[in-house]
Parts: sequence; C-alpha cells; structure tokens
Amino acid sequence: MPSTPFVPAALSLVLAVPSVAGAASLDAYRWKARVLVIAAADADDPHLAEQRRIVAAAQRGSRERDLVVVEAVGPGVEAEGLRRRFGLPAREFRAVLVGKDGGAKLSAAAPISAERLFEIIDAMPMRRDEAAGRR
Repeated sequence: MPSTPFVPAALSLVLAVPSVAGAASLDAYRWKARVLVIAAADADDPHLAEQRRIVAAAQRGSRERDLVVVEAVGPGVEAEGLRRRFGLPAREFRAVLVGKDGGAKLSAAAPISAERLFEIIDAMPMRRDEAAGRR
C-alpha cells in the first residue's frame, strides 16, 4: 500500500505531499510557506475527510496566506516522520498549523475551520507585514 494518500483533485492547488521523509520535507517550506499538517490513522477517518473539505473550500484564502497542506495518513516513513516531529499519536486525527518559521502554532484533535486557520495566520507578525505589502 503506498504511503501517499489519495487526494481529491480539488485540493491540488494547495496540497503539497512530501516526497522525502516527512519531517525533513517541511524544512523546504521554511520561510516560504505555512503548512497545515493533517494526520490520521487511515484514509477513512471522518475528521480527515472534513479537514480536506474545509481546505478545498478555502483555496483562495490559503493561496493568499501561502498555506500548503501536508498529510500524514496511515503508516509509512513520511507519515511517521511528521508524527514524530510534532508528537502526534499514530491512531488519532490531528491538525497542526506550522508557521513559516517551522514552529507549530496551533494543534487540534478535530478539524480546524478555515476561519480559525486564517485568524491565527493573520495575527502572525510576518503575515501582517505581507498583508501590508512589505513582503
């Protein structure tokens, strides 16, 4: 079974699935993008499906905020590396918002609404500078 999960086409604009060890792949985003890490035990997790729907519906806002999504679903080197990096349980859903500095800004055991994600991101000093055109 492949370690890369099936991803609906609607997510393709904001999704970045790591191709190397998950934790190390996040380093490629440092200072370039914010990352929403979505972790689930398997692809059938209802929280995973809901978080994917939320992200798909918020593509424009995600692009404006340089937000990409990385999934840690099921077993596999990438998924295990991401879970280890953020101390996430292997058998439970978690969503973690990671800032451009690489630090976890928000962790939740249930799907995070787009409004909440954007509220947290928009309060970040770097995002306020970006929004003011000082990128």
